[in-house]
Amino acid sequence: MDVYTLGLLFLGISTTAGSINFIVTALKLRAPGMSLNRVPIFVWAIVATSFMVIFALPALNLDNAMLFLDRRFGTHFFDPGNGGNVLLWQHLFWIFGHPDVYIIVMPALGIVSAVLPVFCRRAIVGYPLIVLAIVAIAIISFGVWVHHMFATGLPQLSLSFFSAASTIITIPSGIQMFAWLATMALGRIVVRVPFLYVVGFIVTFVIGGLTGVMFAMTAFDQQVTDSYFIVAHFHYVLFGGAVFPILAAIHHWLPKMTGRMFNERLGRWSFWLILIGMNGTFFPMHLSGLFGMPRRVYTYPGGLGWTGWNLVATLGAYVLAVGLLLVVANVGWTLRRGRPAGDNPWGGDSLEWATASPPRPYNFAVLPRVWTVHPVWDDRTIDSIGPGAAADRILADGRKTIFTSELDGRYERVVEMPEESLKPLLVGVALLVLFGCLLFGRYWAAVAALAVVAGILFRWLWPPRRTPEEAGAVSR
Repeated sequence: MDVYTLGLLFLGISTTAGSINFIVTALKLRAPGMSLNRVPIFVWAIVATSFMVIFALPALNLDNAMLFLDRRFGTHFFDPGNGGNVLLWQHLFWIFGHPDVYIIVMPALGIVSAVLPVFCRRAIVGYPLIVLAIVAIAIISFGVWVHHMFATGLPQLSLSFFSAASTIITIPSGIQMFAWLATMALGRIVVRVPFLYVVGFIVTFVIGGLTGVMFAMTAFDQQVTDSYFIVAHFHYVLFGGAVFPILAAIHHWLPKMTGRMFNERLGRWSFWLILIGMNGTFFPMHLSGLFGMPRRVYTYPGGLGWTGWNLVATLGAYVLAVGLLLVVANVGWTLRRGRPAGDNPWGGDSLEWATASPPRPYNFAVLPRVWTVHPVWDDRTIDSIGPGAAADRILADGRKTIFTSELDGRYERVVEMPEESLKPLLVGVALLVLFGCLLFGRYWAAVAALAVVAGILFRWLWPPRRTPEEAGAVSR
């Protein structure tokens, strides 16, 4: 338990730092001309996710710190016999835990909005509404945590407010769903493996969303709490809502990352096996849960009416495993035998498709200028990185790049990116020593390790001294 508690604490620190990095990168290191209303929806999803992480993780960190203090220093935050409260753990955990569900799903929603226009051959429908829906989900998700606690004996009046919030959060999700369907209806669809996974996501995520609305109803939730109906819903949301988009992303960007095309036939086989296996595994759990099968119970007597559904779920799990293995095999085949992909095999719309496949370390020799949400479909953007553009454009000179304004993406100044350094490795080693000292009760050594971490970070982040000539070169 101490390893679990401290591990989550340290993971919370690193995740928060990574989220801040994403936010600053998205706001300050955009291509010139990429105003906020031209930022790719996938980037919007990552920024919203990063803000959610920053605001959600403190509750989990506090929970784990209090648990560590209870176990090591005799405090009683969660001990009812000494004035503590076990529900305090649940409240703090779910204040983090329900936004965390959307933290997992939000990047996947961004993937769908990135992949779909490419294979529908048209701009995404309702771009402003999708962005507003992403922001709305990020905000509302912090007000629904108690719907995980409807059976804990909390006052019924307070439950009604969280029931309403849990219902309202389905509206922005529905807005995105209708925007995707409209994009498909108005586009010229090219059916390839990434598009198939997007369609599989839409089907399974809608099923998971409908059961989620059912859980928002207090009376129904209290009937199925801790049953396999919960397990079924959870996996339809997270497997259907996150894994399917991840598989779409793997097949969509694999040619860009490797420079080679995957096997289309093998990709289609894997999709159908995963779709059939996923539904075969998790859909029967709805029924076994309604028939009373509890979760977290590893065995049960026969004759309760669950055996047949569990057999179907087991067979579905094997089919699902075969489908996932085919994905791995397809990636291996791509790396060894895939035909050359070219720079833009799908006719993609976002800036990565204007680079080589795989991209060079610096991405662009000349930074592109953006005029639309779909810049690669705009000849002006392509011309801005063409052979004759370098004379009046900003070069990506080694480790130098540019800062742009937060709203309009206007050029501000040239900045230098970090150089190679052993300091991150040293910080990681020092944090590992700090973790071990806390785990084994060597608290003075832990203080020393923390001081080492602070010293390395201070030295690493302190601006370097420059000669006047070097400072002038950077400012230019």
